[in-house]
Amino acid sequence: MDDKTFERWVKFICRFIKEEVLPFLKSVWKVLEPVREFFKKDLVQYIVKRLLMFIPTLFLISILTFFVIQLPETDYVDREISKLAMEGEFLSQEEAEALRKEYGLDLPVWQRYLKWIGGIIWTPTDSSYYRLYESHHDWKYSFAYGKNVWDVIDDRLGLTILVSALIMIFQYGVSLPIAVYASTHQYSVGDYISSFIGFVGAAIPNFILAFMLMYWSYKWTGNANVGLDMSGFFPFLKSMIIPFLVIGTSGTCGIIRSVRAQMLDEVGRQYTLTARAKGVPERTIVMKYCFRAAMNPTVSGLGGVLSSLFSGSTVTAMVLMIDIQGPELLKALQTADLYLAGGIVMTQAILVVIGILFSDIALAFLDPRIRYSGGGR
Repeated sequence: MDDKTFERWVKFICRFIKEEVLPFLKSVWKVLEPVREFFKKDLVQYIVKRLLMFIPTLFLISILTFFVIQLPETDYVDREISKLAMEGEFLSQEEAEALRKEYGLDLPVWQRYLKWIGGIIWTPTDSSYYRLYESHHDWKYSFAYGKNVWDVIDDRLGLTILVSALIMIFQYGVSLPIAVYASTHQYSVGDYISSFIGFVGAAIPNFILAFMLMYWSYKWTGNANVGLDMSGFFPFLKSMIIPFLVIGTSGTCGIIRSVRAQMLDEVGRQYTLTARAKGVPERTIVMKYCFRAAMNPTVSGLGGVLSSLFSGSTVTAMVLMIDIQGPELLKALQTADLYLAGGIVMTQAILVVIGILFSDIALAFLDPRIRYSGGGR
């Protein structure tokens, strides 16, 4: 190509970019203007940032989870060898090493982690796992159950979410009205009674309260109400009475005291005094202004409540024979079933992170003063 031909091509490309490409890009930019304005909003920017933070957050949780599970000196094969020895059967060193190789426990910890997290993120279509389960997310194999980890988690995940959601609704449904009453009737008989009941519920260990309620239920009705009755909606709610009282009351005290203190602080502020002076009804002041502001700490702690409900009621669930994730996680840790334990913790972490996102979004609607873009406008 000579110099003149090259110069003609350069002029042609420049003219094409100037006359065709740039006008097209300007038109696309103009069409996307509503979208750009939408993403300039504080709340939307915050949601996008939090969604982008999900990936490194869950990645760090997965690292900590997997390596903490590896801390015990014994693994699943050692536990099984000890169990067989108690039954009078003994394995040689070669057989034990073969079992470790079969389960993938002969690899270094970091290699096991990379295989585990890599399989969860994406499993190729040509893999044996995809041909067997038709899923691109390999949660690995549960040693104790002898089947896919996700199948074990999925069997109890729906019930765990349902029970946790109902108990959380019970906690807030009971705690918030009591807190509002206690703050508007400070130092009254009802205030002292509600505080006493709340502290008793927080002071008595859950499993002891569960035994007491089971005993009283058996003495009065002839049925200890152990387990969950899944035969129908109303039988299920009836069987949830004791879990409501045991697990739910343990968190009501903190919610009552927090909301009550916030309400008392808001009732004495200058804007409430001004509203009373202007003749605004007391009910409107309490519910529309004071209660809305007092809900901020409670809503911001929603993620912690979800975490405690998912994993903090393990002993109570075992006592009441509730087939949820807590006892399953304990069993996985006791048997050194590392992939099952890691899968349960990761599932709970994902749900808790989603719950925290919802709580932060709710805060933005409750309190317009909250800004997420680094400053007010």
